[in-house]
Amino acid sequence: MEIIPVHINTTSQRKPSKIRLLSAVCAAGLMAASGIAFAGQAGEGGAPAGQASSRSAPSSEAIRPFKVHVSDKALKELKARLQATRWPDKETVGDASQGVQLAKLQQLVKYWETGYDWHRLEVRLNALPQFVTTIDGVDVQFIHVRSRHPNAMPLILTHGWPGSPLEFIDAIGPLTDPTAYGGKAEDAFDVVIPAIPGHGFSSLPKELGWGPDRVARAWDVLMHRVGYDHYVAQGGDHGSVISDAMARQKPQGLLGIHLNMPATVPPELVKGIHAGDEPPANLPDAERTAYQTLSKFFARNAAYGAMMVTRPQTLGYGLNDSPAGLAAFMYEKITEWTYPSGNAEAVLGRDRILDDISLYWLTGTASSSSRFYWENNNNNFSSAAQRTTEITVPVAITVFPGEIYRAPKSWAQRAYPSMYYFKEVDRGGHFAAWEQPQLFAEEMRSAFRSLRK
Repeated sequence: MEIIPVHINTTSQRKPSKIRLLSAVCAAGLMAASGIAFAGQAGEGGAPAGQASSRSAPSSEAIRPFKVHVSDKALKELKARLQATRWPDKETVGDASQGVQLAKLQQLVKYWETGYDWHRLEVRLNALPQFVTTIDGVDVQFIHVRSRHPNAMPLILTHGWPGSPLEFIDAIGPLTDPTAYGGKAEDAFDVVIPAIPGHGFSSLPKELGWGPDRVARAWDVLMHRVGYDHYVAQGGDHGSVISDAMARQKPQGLLGIHLNMPATVPPELVKGIHAGDEPPANLPDAERTAYQTLSKFFARNAAYGAMMVTRPQTLGYGLNDSPAGLAAFMYEKITEWTYPSGNAEAVLGRDRILDDISLYWLTGTASSSSRFYWENNNNNFSSAAQRTTEITVPVAITVFPGEIYRAPKSWAQRAYPSMYYFKEVDRGGHFAAWEQPQLFAEEMRSAFRSLRK
C-alpha cells in the first residue's frame, strides 16, 4: 500500500465577512482498497468552510483532505484480466434485444485495455477539493467546491447506479461559477458531492441498514459538519430516493429538494404496470405513455434490478472477478438510459463511460453497490412506496426526455403536494447532469431561486 503525502489548502475562497472557518481538527487520514491509496493532511484552512457558527469539531467528526492514487500494479492487473477475457459466442439476433452485442463490447474492452488512460481522470479528480469524514461508522468521501460568489446556496448532489459522483463533475463549473456560463452571480451554489457508502471512494458498510433513510440522515450530518445551516438537495436514481427520504425526515436546515426521477406512479396503477396489463381506457395521453413505458421497463429491462435486490452477493462474484463482465452489466444500462437511447458513446464519450466503469472496478464495489438495492428493496417509481405525500418541504421536478419514464405533471402534483416547480426539458436522459451539465445547472438555478435566503 503506497502512502501519498498530500498538502491541501482548504482556506475558503469567500470573503471572511461571509463565513467563519471551522477549526483544523486532524492530521493524516489513510484508506486503501484494491491497490488504491488515499492520504491527506489538514491544510492551512483546516476543514471545509461554510456558513455555520465557528466551532472546533471533536476528532470523531474530523474532515480529512483526500487524494487518490491507483497503483501501477492494479492497472496492470486490470489490463491482464481484460486481455484474458473469455468471450461468449455471438448473439443470435441482429440487435441488442438479447443484451450488449458481442462486437460492441469487444470494441469497448479493447479500448479499455489499450487506449484508455485512468491517470487522466485521477489528475482531474485530484485537482478538486476532496475530503473524507466518518459518519455513523462509515467513511464518506465527498467533493466540496465553494463558489467564489458570496451567499452561494449550499447544494448536495446524490448519484445513483450505474452512475457515481463522476456524473456531476462537468456541472461543478456552471453551478459554482454561473457568471462564466451565462448565469448570474446570485444564482451560485456551493456543491457537496458525496459517494453513497458502498460506492466509489466511500467505505463499504459492514452491517445491515445502509438504505435510503440512513444515507439521508448521514447527508444531513455531512452538510452541517461542513458548515451549513441551510441547504438544498438534488438527486436522480438512488439520489431521488435518498432525497425523498431526506424530505420525509425534514431535518432542520433542508430548504427543499429537486428530483429528476420522481416517484409519481399512483397507487391504483402500480399492480397493472407490473403485470403488463393494458392501461385504463380513461388515462390522458401523457399518463398512458408513462404507464406503457414503465410496463415495458418492468417486463423487459428490469432484470438487473431484480438480481441486485435479491442476490447482490452472488452477482458480485462475477462482476468483481471479470472487468469485461462488469463493463457489460453497466454499459447496457448506461447505453439504454442515455438520451437518445443507444447513443451513449456519442453523448458521453467512450472515455467518460470507462471512467465510471473503472471507478467501480478499481474500488471493488460491484457487490457493495448492489447491496443498496437489497437494502432499499422498494418500488422507486411508486408514490405510495416512497411515501411522497408525507413530504412537506418544497419539491422541484425536472423531467428529462430520456428518463426511464416521463413523469406526467398530473401524477407529480398528486404525488408531491408541496411541489412548487415542474418543467419538461428537451434534452438529456437518466444521467441528467452527466449528459447535459449546462442544462442541468440552469435547472438548478431556476428550481431553487425562490428558496434562497
